[in-house]
Amino acid sequence: MSVVPSQNEPSVRGFRQRPSAASPPASGDTDPTQRLAQFRHPERRTREQRTRRTVDLSLTTHRALDAWQQQAADRLGVARVTGQEVFTALIEQLLNDPKLADQVTRAIQNRR
Repeated sequence: MSVVPSQNEPSVRGFRQRPSAASPPASGDTDPTQRLAQFRHPERRTREQRTRRTVDLSLTTHRALDAWQQQAADRLGVARVTGQEVFTALIEQLLNDPKLADQVTRAIQNRR
């Protein structure tokens, strides 16, 4: 076995060596995690942060919602409508429409 690279074997001369811990990286020569950290965790003001809520649905309701989402996607000419989009639109309407808010309140009362 030969330890001398032939013309067909890759040479290590083309690879950049990593700087040692003692020497700082050259300008613009940082690890991807350092360069992209600002994009992964952008500074946000508190009121712009999103909060997750979950909902438990019966299997029948879940399937009916899936079917409705597919029908909505077909009507909109898109590949899919997500549950997130549905819930966001419904909540925005609920908070901005007093009649709808009253209907929802009555529905909650009737289920108790």
